[in-house]
Amino acid sequence: MKRLNSIITGIFLTAGSCQLYSQSCIRINQCGYQPQESKVAIAFSKQEITGDFMIMDAHTGKQVFSGAIVPAKGQGWGTFPFYYRLDFTGLQQEGSYRIYLPSTGDSSVLLSIHTDVYRDDPDIMLVFMRQQRCGDNPFLDIRCHQKDGRTMYGPMPDSTLIDVRGGWHDAGDQLKYLITSSNATARMLMAWEAAPGVFADSMDASGRLGSNGVPDVLDEAKWGLEWIHRMHPAPGLLFHQVADDRDHIGWKRPDRDDSDYGWGKNDARVVYFATGKPQGLKMYQSLATGIANLAGRSAAVMANAYRIWDKDLGDKDYANRCLEAAIDLYRMGKEKEGYQQGNSYGEPYRYCEDTWADDMEWGAVELFKATGDQKFLEEAVHYAGMAAETSWMEHDTAEHYRFYPFVNVAHARLYEYADPEMKQKLAGYYRHNIDNILRRASTNPYMLGVPFLWCSDNLVTAFITQVLLYEQMCGDMRYHELMVAHLDWLFGRNPWGTSMFTGIPPGGEYPQDVHTSVWRVTRREAAGGLVDGPVSATIFKKLRGLQLTEPDEFASFNNGLAVYHDDIGDYSTNEPTMDGTADAIYMMSLYLSK
Repeated sequence: MKRLNSIITGIFLTAGSCQLYSQSCIRINQCGYQPQESKVAIAFSKQEITGDFMIMDAHTGKQVFSGAIVPAKGQGWGTFPFYYRLDFTGLQQEGSYRIYLPSTGDSSVLLSIHTDVYRDDPDIMLVFMRQQRCGDNPFLDIRCHQKDGRTMYGPMPDSTLIDVRGGWHDAGDQLKYLITSSNATARMLMAWEAAPGVFADSMDASGRLGSNGVPDVLDEAKWGLEWIHRMHPAPGLLFHQVADDRDHIGWKRPDRDDSDYGWGKNDARVVYFATGKPQGLKMYQSLATGIANLAGRSAAVMANAYRIWDKDLGDKDYANRCLEAAIDLYRMGKEKEGYQQGNSYGEPYRYCEDTWADDMEWGAVELFKATGDQKFLEEAVHYAGMAAETSWMEHDTAEHYRFYPFVNVAHARLYEYADPEMKQKLAGYYRHNIDNILRRASTNPYMLGVPFLWCSDNLVTAFITQVLLYEQMCGDMRYHELMVAHLDWLFGRNPWGTSMFTGIPPGGEYPQDVHTSVWRVTRREAAGGLVDGPVSATIFKKLRGLQLTEPDEFASFNNGLAVYHDDIGDYSTNEPTMDGTADAIYMMSLYLSK
């Protein structure tokens, strides 16, 4: 594998050599383990493993712990019929270790037990967010897409110029969506609220080195806020997408974007107005019944920003601007209840969000927190009842980005203001869906309960977030070990032995050959990006225009259940996304705040 070393320490072999030399493989959380947290590694082999496992001090080579090798429940994975759980929760002494299997002679990569194993991760994830900036990109130190854009479907004549510069490129492509950017902005605001002490102030507002007295996560959130203001340029007006799949013409620097939307190469790009009706300029039409998903979610963002800029940053003018926007956006959502989806042009792929009551609940509760107006609380309760337990967690399959933003944070935001009866309902909604994940998790050795849909890693972060919020709401810790198993999955306790974040942990096995133009053109690595993650083999085989560029280093671990490739040609599993990364920033902040 790309970064796992082949150094032999004493009699120990690293897990990175398991394809070639070892009888068995050991998968761990490569970031490490907190001392008081549950700690379970997974071992798998083509032959039965017997006896106990040992944990050895990486510096002295002395044994510090031993435990039973317990056969894992659930079906096997691929060509490996034997799976085992190695539970070392009882080891709480901070240090660096390796797991050793005496019966096979194999050992794990280096593992760490330390209180601060995740301490730097949220700030590292912000590196990727800065790489995604459009308009003025500090990672590349360039300006791009300065002519965004020209309108379609709006109340003004088509092709009218409008200034929607800024925001973030969505993923490996250079489109911009209010669907995802509103959520990403909200997650970073909530991340700072959850754990303000986690974030550094090492960058200025432009995303370049230099302290400016504002935590970097709020600088990044404001970048999103400013773009949402541009997409909502006046009362009653809301745009929802910049560019479409005409962007997908090959690898390109964002400042040399040769895509052509009818006004010439590297010129203006289309800006879609949120009409609440189906849209599509060519052969594929989106579905739409309203705009409340976009308006409600954007209202929640602006109301939350009002409180932070007013009370915490002392910028009352900016705070009031955000509150005015929140009130108007929420009004627009009430007038056009329903959902607006993303638009495609020449390909069938789009964001298929088809829920909206959760977003209106979110907007209402944030406006209640901002204004104290009781009517917003009453409406939040109303929309909460409409949203109820609606979630992807109930389903084994779903369309791309259906049920977005994957976890209804509004239930948790409403909980502290609800009466006892409503509190029980809100907790029950969360518990209903967590139980569905628990049911699926019991079927495999990794205790993973998410379906392998496109962007499955986003679902993993959503589930972790929902459990952490549920624990905060009612103090019920029954799902904690299940949550930790999903956290471990993201950082390497998975069939491929890879973290799902670029550059995390430093020196570990993580996605490198990612599906982004920045990587392809510059070969510069932007740490912190959450990749899409494994998809089912069925989905993978049906995707169009996907071709691996190198021999599959993970071929031994891919199977009929799910596949993952660290290959720039695989846009389905190895493309880092802006909104998934922002979700992970919030997830890690919640985890570090407990």
